[in-house]
Amino acid sequence: MRVIEPWFEILDEIKGEEMLKRIERIGRVCYKSEDKITEDSAVKFVGNILRSGHESVIEHEKISVRIVCDRGVTHEVVRHRIASYSQESTRYCNYSKEKFGKELTFVKPLYWEEDCKEYKLWLDTMQNIEDTYNKLIEMGAEAQQARSVLPNSLKTEIVVTMNLREWRHFFKLRTAKRAHPQMREIACPLLEAFKKVVPVIFDDIEY
Repeated sequence: MRVIEPWFEILDEIKGEEMLKRIERIGRVCYKSEDKITEDSAVKFVGNILRSGHESVIEHEKISVRIVCDRGVTHEVVRHRIASYSQESTRYCNYSKEKFGKELTFVKPLYWEEDCKEYKLWLDTMQNIEDTYNKLIEMGAEAQQARSVLPNSLKTEIVVTMNLREWRHFFKLRTAKRAHPQMREIACPLLEAFKKVVPVIFDDIEY
């Protein structure tokens, strides 16, 4: 059994300034103001369309992210409908195989320190689940049958592709203080990473 921290990876090689310039070229079609494009006009233009609520223009650009977290978190992620998802399948992944180290991997809950009784109870439960899963496989169960004992804490990987407008929507919901703590554990640092590589688009979103 392994216990890991959640993490993410931005899969696209993002060139934020070029992204803004493409958005400007597309957006100015609406106003027939292409003649106003200059070397440094994109930042101001994109800022203006966001302030005016004309966010459909930023749907022309997308970003893909690989997220490694527990399955409970992904249940919330996939509720965003304007997106594409590819997720690790517990139906086809047989975790008793060598490629998975013959063990289950779980995501450490952020609520408890490792020396507290709650964490110890959680850890013991995850070990029991791994033992039961492996026993079912040994008895001839298929992975799609044995997965019925797997918990929300099971580590999973999901690739998420959203256009920039949907990413804005995602961050507004999933970094809010009322969002699930384990969702915020991923969403808040991901938002900060987006702010570093994409100018303007996410600067107004605070958490």
